[in-house]
This record gives sequence, C-alpha cells and structure tokens, in this order.
Amino acid sequence: MYKSVSDFITYQLFHLQAETQLADAVNFFFYDVLKILFLIFAVVTIINFIRTFFEPKRIKEKIGKLPCGIGNVAAATFGAITPFCSCSSVPLFVGFIETRIPIGIAFSFLITSPLVNEVAFVIMGGLFGWKLAFLYALAGITLGVIGGLVIGMLKMEKEIILESSEDKQSENYMPKTFHGKIKFALRIGARTFKKLLPYVVVGVGIGAIIHGYVPQEFFVNTVGRYEILSVPIAALIGIPIYAGCSTLVPLIFSITANGVPLGTSLALMMAMAGLSLPEGIILKRVMTFKLLATFFGLVAIGIIAIGYLFNTIS
Repeated sequence: MYKSVSDFITYQLFHLQAETQLADAVNFFFYDVLKILFLIFAVVTIINFIRTFFEPKRIKEKIGKLPCGIGNVAAATFGAITPFCSCSSVPLFVGFIETRIPIGIAFSFLITSPLVNEVAFVIMGGLFGWKLAFLYALAGITLGVIGGLVIGMLKMEKEIILESSEDKQSENYMPKTFHGKIKFALRIGARTFKKLLPYVVVGVGIGAIIHGYVPQEFFVNTVGRYEILSVPIAALIGIPIYAGCSTLVPLIFSITANGVPLGTSLALMMAMAGLSLPEGIILKRVMTFKLLATFFGLVAIGIIAIGYLFNTIS
C-alpha cells in the first residue's frame, strides 16, 4: 500500500524520472512517512484499546515480579522477530511506555528490533553463511538485553516526557463500555500521532536526502582507509543515515568484498539500522535529551564492541 502511494506521488504526481537521485529520495520520503505515521496511529490505538482491559499498575507489578532479565530477554527476542526499521520500532516502543511497561524492557525491544529480523537473518545467511547469521542475531539480542538492563538500573523513568495529565488520570480510571474503550484508544492514538507528526516528517526528510545522495563508494573509501579506528568511525558515519538491516545486508556484502573488514562493515550496518538520526529526532519528542543520549551512547558502545569482536573472529 505504502509503495503504491509513494510511487504514485513520485512518478505520476511529481513526474520524476525513475532511478534518479531526486526520485529515490522523494520516493523514500513518502514511503517511510506514510508507513511510520500509519504505524504510530494504528499500533498506539490498538495497544491502548487492549490496555483498557487491564489495570496499568497490575501490568507493571506482574512484569516487575519476573526474575531479573527475563522481561528483557522476552522483549529483545520479540524485537528480533519483528521486521521493523529503527523509526518503525518507535510506535511499539511508545505503546509499551503507554502501557507502563518498565522502560528497561521497552528499550530492550527498541534496541533489538531494527538490528535483527528474520528478513535480514535470511539474507545474511545466504550471503555470509548461517554461522555468521546466527552469531550476528545472538549479538544483536544480547546487546538489546544488556542495554535494556542498564537503562532499567539507571532508574530514568522521569526522563520520559510522553505522558500527560490525561495519562495520569487514566491510571486510576479506565472506560468500562466497549464504545468508551474504543473512544479512549482512538483519542490516545490521535494525540500521539499529532505529537510525533512533525518529528517524523523532519527525521525521515533528513534520512531521505542522505539515502538519495550518498553513494556506496563513500562508505568504501571512507570506512576502509582507517585501520584500528575503523570500527568506531564506521559507527559514527552510520548514525546519521537511516535504513533497515534487510536493505543494508547486500550493501555490507559489497563493502566487505572491497576489502573492508567484516566487523567494520557490520558496525556501519548496525549504526545505520539501529541508531539513525531520524529515529533520534522522533524519540526526542517522547524522552529527554539525557535519556536519548544514554540510549545512543550505550548502543554505540555495544555496536563498536560487536564490530571489534567480528573483526577478531572473522
């Protein structure tokens, strides 16, 4: 659906020539904006509808009673099987926060979801071998679990700025009728959609420009020229760029074939997929800069560590 609409806007409405940089950037922009905004409204609405059947305090209490790390492992594993990019993972993350799931567990999902998914796993297995694919999936899930545990231990719940007075009132009261539950869920979904709309447009717009105008040769020439520092430099270069792992694996295979070490290439891919600038812009609307910087810093350190690990074993 998103592809058909974005193609219509790009090639029929704007009459742009296919396979040009401008057309690629415009098509990428409309495709992702439509997809992310739809997910924000749909996912947040559905989760809040389900939320009306349970008391948020009880949900938080039950999850809090789980043995240490079990909730993080479950969230990271769930993230690994969801085919979302970094920005598309945000709606589910927001839904988890709305449901009062502990932020450490919510972050385990947010970290793992864009890094590991079944499509990227299959493509990586076909191009690099299944042993490497399994090791990468395990590394991504481990990073999600550890990152979520650390954020949970830091007790940064106050750094979430999504909730409003209406949310706090809903802690003590949930609509009882079916019509009331639907109305409540739609209201929260529409409110979240409105809050995140400008951030989605700006974030994806920046990603679309980079997507359309940064050539593959840039990565080979830039990342490949540094030796011991190549992994952190690859991670830093990848952060501003927005793409999904499933679309990046062939690019990483090409870069590796041109002599760039595997771990360095994976660090670039993981940073592009899991720590994109557009994702940061959207997340800034739902959390403080302190929490956002903590999230980016922890994941960046984990990505660099994984990059060095794969350079050692490959």
